[in-house]
Amino acid sequence: MVRAALEQGAQTHGFEADLRPLKRVGAVVTRTMGVVLSRASVWRLLTGRLGWSLQRPEWQAVERDESKIARWIAHEWPRIKKGP
Repeated sequence: MVRAALEQGAQTHGFEADLRPLKRVGAVVTRTMGVVLSRASVWRLLTGRLGWSLQRPEWQAVERDESKIARWIAHEWPRIKKGP
């Protein structure tokens, strides 16, 4: 039941981002099963019984423009790489 609840996504349970920090997982477990777990127990549940691993989100600048980066790599980098 816990796995199914977690696989529904964090937004289904009222959280903004689809991340699963231990505190949120503990809240979902409490709502689903009626059991309050410590952070250590939540960690053991995720990594042991469910077989999930730690994952960290990739952070990226909002201003990042992939097309400008590709253009810079194609035109500027070869010029800089040649050197004096």
